[in-house]
Amino acid sequence: MLEHYVKKILASRVYDVARETPLADAPQLSRRLGNRVWLKREDLQPVFSFKLRGSYNKMVQLSPEDRARGVIAASAGNHAQGVALAAAKLGIKAFIVMGHNAPEIKINAVRNLGGRVILHGDTFDEAAEHARALAAQHGYTFVHPFDDPDVIAGQGTVAVELLNQHGADIHAIFVPVGGGGLVAGISAYVKYLRPHVRIVGVEAEGSACLAAALAAKRRVKLPAETLDLFADGVSVAQVGKETFKVARKCVDEVIVASTDEICGAIKDIFDETRSIAEPAGALALAGLKKYVERTGVADRDLVAIVSGANVNFDRLRHISERAELGEKREAIFAVTIPERPGSFRDFCKTIGKRSVTEFNYRFADPREARVYVGLQVGDDGSRESVASALRVAGYGVEDMTDNEIAKLHVRHMVGGRTSRAMPESVYRFEFPERPGALMKFLLGLGSKWNITMFHYRNHGADWGRVLCGFEAGPKERAALERFLDRIGYRYWEETANAAYRMFLR
Repeated sequence: MLEHYVKKILASRVYDVARETPLADAPQLSRRLGNRVWLKREDLQPVFSFKLRGSYNKMVQLSPEDRARGVIAASAGNHAQGVALAAAKLGIKAFIVMGHNAPEIKINAVRNLGGRVILHGDTFDEAAEHARALAAQHGYTFVHPFDDPDVIAGQGTVAVELLNQHGADIHAIFVPVGGGGLVAGISAYVKYLRPHVRIVGVEAEGSACLAAALAAKRRVKLPAETLDLFADGVSVAQVGKETFKVARKCVDEVIVASTDEICGAIKDIFDETRSIAEPAGALALAGLKKYVERTGVADRDLVAIVSGANVNFDRLRHISERAELGEKREAIFAVTIPERPGSFRDFCKTIGKRSVTEFNYRFADPREARVYVGLQVGDDGSRESVASALRVAGYGVEDMTDNEIAKLHVRHMVGGRTSRAMPESVYRFEFPERPGALMKFLLGLGSKWNITMFHYRNHGADWGRVLCGFEAGPKERAALERFLDRIGYRYWEETANAAYRMFLR
């Protein structure tokens, strides 16, 4: 199998549209991590992503009859742009099915490359189903984003360049994983030529479909309600059939990275290159850093694939907020202090000279107050020692560093509180972000349930996020959730969340 793929990779025709990207050293990261870190800069491709390699290699091999009928693809971003550029180069009509919630910047990018955009559904699965139906109806060739041998071979040309550019021994190559096309192509080529080099797939929390498949020894489909939405470029529910066949033989391990860890890696890439990677584009570096921390490996050559830079400008606010948490240089605490003269000053003395990144204070009751505070901690991740010091000083401390509603919502709304006599149930929602979507969400809630709290914040992503409270106690919750199920949006109950209990209740 590997020899077959190596031949296909070496025969791939990608350089009519793609360029050989540099393998750049990362001196700051190398010093910090005690290894020689290298970044393979696929974000420097004409469409700012590796995806055009596979798209073009698939389309250049089409027969004249297939070219005349045209191609169709389903994508919200990088694959769409790769197909559109390849089609423009080859003189082929290209239809791209994108969700209604696709950002305008991505829709315009595809149109500017000559692609004909068809908006349908809100998820990749809905777009792909519609694209396949149109392909069957009109005879278009469906260009799969990852599960196709020619696409895999095109992506594998990244490995050809990488091994040619790096003359020394490589310990490990870290590759972002969505559907598996890139990791399959890279791992097939590398394992055939240099089998001792470790191939590490890196997935985002909530989209770890390859890790799930390897654990089950078969492909599994992740539930849509848990699918990660932050690293949208790798937000795939099921690894491809062909890509899994390769990956199960060639990938040594899979590392899963959190949103905060990805944001930290985006900052690292910016510090090294002054370029901004998209979340999926920085995923491999996030995995590399976790690998070094876990294994203690030192003085080795480690390569991360920077796979793309198609990030909406509006998302940078959210990314910058979370980057310090991902670097483990910031910790967030909820601290209960006595409500008496001088207690606020005493608390500040306990913090000492440590840099404060965020501070919110609200009166809780006549006896105590709550402080929501962000503190810079050392590279050693000393948030436990900070929490311990505060407890020794007599304060009640809750570590909020890993609490999603604290970081997404509560930090922006500390202070609004209901009467304790009012029964309240709290839910976190995600819904497709497009013009009018928030109003549709509110209309969906209707007037049956009294809303006691509402917080929405646009993070520049394809999905909107809301924290909402309802006047409903434990006895009404089952009826409330039946009502919420009919609305059809993803939701999680957060009534027991400590951030809500301490600051909003």
